[in-house]
Amino acid sequence: MLTVLFPGSFDPPTNVHLNIIHRISGIYDKVYVVVADNSAKSYTFDAKERLTMAEELVEPYENVEARLWSGLIVRFAEDVGARLMVRGVRALADFNYEFELSMVNRGLSPLVETIFIPTDPQYFVLRSSAIKELARLGGDITTMVPPNVAKRLQSKMGGS
Repeated sequence: MLTVLFPGSFDPPTNVHLNIIHRISGIYDKVYVVVADNSAKSYTFDAKERLTMAEELVEPYENVEARLWSGLIVRFAEDVGARLMVRGVRALADFNYEFELSMVNRGLSPLVETIFIPTDPQYFVLRSSAIKELARLGGDITTMVPPNVAKRLQSKMGGS
């Protein structure tokens, strides 16, 4: 059985995340969407809220499960027997960051490989920071995030 992780902060989950989840769910036997809980970071949504939104997104997929994790991602991989991690990339800047992170993870656990998947073209410019700013200003974010996320984000950010 081929198990893969799709880790991230998911603050908030976007249509980019959903697109990648959909694509990898058809390739791998088991997918873990791993919601990072890093106490050193500041999030718009707390860990439980982000996990709840992720769980709602993966509900249609029988082979996908959302989990919360606060440690090293390679330790989660070892715990569930995953040897692959998927990271979505939109542009070269994303790749540079993700490549460096993959090298750190590889140094921590040489058995865990990272695979990069480019986003679909229609999601090329979606960044969670821009989406949150649009929501804060009352802009239309309904094409950028799933409906459950749009509702929560608009409520949290004070947009309409």
